[in-house]
Amino acid sequence: MLTDTHTHLYSEAFDEDRDAMMKRAFELGIERFFIPAIDSGYTESMYALENAYPEHVFLMMGLHPTSVKDNYEEELAHVEAEFEKRKFVAVGEIGIDLYWDTSTLEIQKIAFKRQIQLAKQLGLPIVIHCREAFDEIFDVLETERDEKLRGIFHCFTGTIEQAHRAIGFNMKLGIGGVVTFKNGKIDQFLNQIPLEHIVLETDSPYLSPVPYRGKRNESSYLALVCEKLSSIYGMPEEEIARITTENSKEVFGI
Repeated sequence: MLTDTHTHLYSEAFDEDRDAMMKRAFELGIERFFIPAIDSGYTESMYALENAYPEHVFLMMGLHPTSVKDNYEEELAHVEAEFEKRKFVAVGEIGIDLYWDTSTLEIQKIAFKRQIQLAKQLGLPIVIHCREAFDEIFDVLETERDEKLRGIFHCFTGTIEQAHRAIGFNMKLGIGGVVTFKNGKIDQFLNQIPLEHIVLETDSPYLSPVPYRGKRNESSYLALVCEKLSSIYGMPEEEIARITTENSKEVFGI
C-alpha cells in the first residue's frame, strides 16, 4: 500500500475525470490520500471529496502562503472556525512562498507562526510549503521549536544541509516528482537520508514526475516516485511503500 501525503484532488484540474483518476490510483495500491487546504474558496470542494471517498481521503485545514493577502485575518478566522466544527489530520499547507510575491513576506510570517501555534495547541502536525524561503522558514521554526513541533516539509527541494536542518525540527521530508527530474538535485544525496525521515507525495495536479513532466500530475504517478526511490535506496519498491506509509501513520496518526 502506498500513501500520497500531499495531493490536491479537489482541484478543478480533476473535475472532468476525478473518479477515473482515483480508480487508476487504487489499481496501483495507492489507498490513502492526505489533502492540504489552500484557502476558504476550496473548503466546500474538500468536503465534497471527503464525502465521495470517506475511507481514503483525509483532510487538513490551513491557509496557503500564496493566499496570504490583505484579508489574511479573515482567512485565519475561517481556519480556526473550521477546526472548532470538526477534526482534521494536520494544519496545512502553511509556510512562506517568495517565488510569486515577496511584498507579503511579513504577513506570511505572521500567518505561518499563528498556524504553527494553532497546530501545537491542537496537538497536530503541520505541513510546510517552502518556495525560495528556506532561511525565512527556518527562522520562524526556530522561534517555535519545542517538543510539540512536528510535521512534514512538503515538496522538499533543498540541499542535504537543509534536509538535516528540517529533520532537526522533527519534520519528515515530502518527496515527490522533483526526485525524478534531471536537474532536481535531491536524488544525488537522498540515499544519505535514512528512509525513516521520508514520506511520499505527488502534490497533484502539480509537479508531475518524468515521463509526465509538464503535464497534469495525478496520484497514480506516486508509483513512479516509489520506483525512483527504490533505485536510489537499492531497496524493493514494496519495502519503500511499507516504510513510507508507516512514516505517514507516525505523522498523521492514521
